[in-house]
Amino acid sequence: MTNEELKKLVGRNIKKYRLIYNAYNKEKLTQKKLAEKIGAKTPLIGALESENNNIGVSIYNLYMISKVLNVPINKFFEEE
Repeated sequence: MTNEELKKLVGRNIKKYRLIYNAYNKEKLTQKKLAEKIGAKTPLIGALESENNNIGVSIYNLYMISKVLNVPINKFFEEE
């Protein structure tokens, strides 16, 4: 797997688990709300979730996303 493919995989999984979170919780977790909860700016989440993702996610931000979404961090690296 190339670096670019890994970035896209992680981004797709962030989006997938954010949408799953939304399906099971009353409060919808928008990109903006997720960014606020992890102490980041909204464009970061949008860029990560984009199919044209050309940025990586820091370990800290991925850790914080995993805590907010209540998803083990390794799930972001799993291919479907």
